[in-house]
Amino acid sequence: MSDLPTLYIFLDEGGNFDFSQSGSKYFTLVCVSMRRPFALHTALDSFKYDLIEFRKKPRIDLEYFHCAEDNQYIKRKMFGLLAGHVAEKSVDAVVVEKSKTGPALQAPEQFYPRMLGYLLRYVMQNTPDGFGELVIITDAIPVNRKRRAIEKALKTVLAEMLQSATPYRLMHHASKAHYGLQIADYLNWAIFRKWERGDTEAYDKIRQLIRSEFDIFQRGTRHYY
Repeated sequence: MSDLPTLYIFLDEGGNFDFSQSGSKYFTLVCVSMRRPFALHTALDSFKYDLIEFRKKPRIDLEYFHCAEDNQYIKRKMFGLLAGHVAEKSVDAVVVEKSKTGPALQAPEQFYPRMLGYLLRYVMQNTPDGFGELVIITDAIPVNRKRRAIEKALKTVLAEMLQSATPYRLMHHASKAHYGLQIADYLNWAIFRKWERGDTEAYDKIRQLIRSEFDIFQRGTRHYY
């Protein structure tokens, strides 16, 4: 058994799998790499209980953090906590301009594993301290009817990338189950809004946390619908 620590990778995605003109312009896959102890979790627990004890109206009844639904007060506080507690250069992103995605790659069971494979390959190649085990935790896979095909493709990608002696586990949990997934959700929201809307207000607060932000089809040709 390796003495090296376990590397946890928490993943979130932005945009959708609609490649028509009515879909999002971009698709983002963002991950944050963490090792125990998870220092930010204590601060998030304290903030969550502060919200429960909030004396002013309206009272805040928060089950878990979700950036798209949280109000501006929570967002400001959360991005401050992220900037102060998440390790610098621990966040990696793949950005896909969907109009440059060829038709053969647009099926979710082709597209999602391929993009995730690019992201994970970069993370693993750029983890200088190494790791004894890899645990990848994603939110529930967004396309239920394609879940089995996506899981099979993901496992194939991981088996090709990892040395045979490196154990790994791939888990799909609800985001409310892990602060790591809620952190990835916030980070992804900031990166996605930068690309999709040109809004960098949140992004500027967490910019120093980002190690890579790869526009995968930067030099590609658009495939018009």
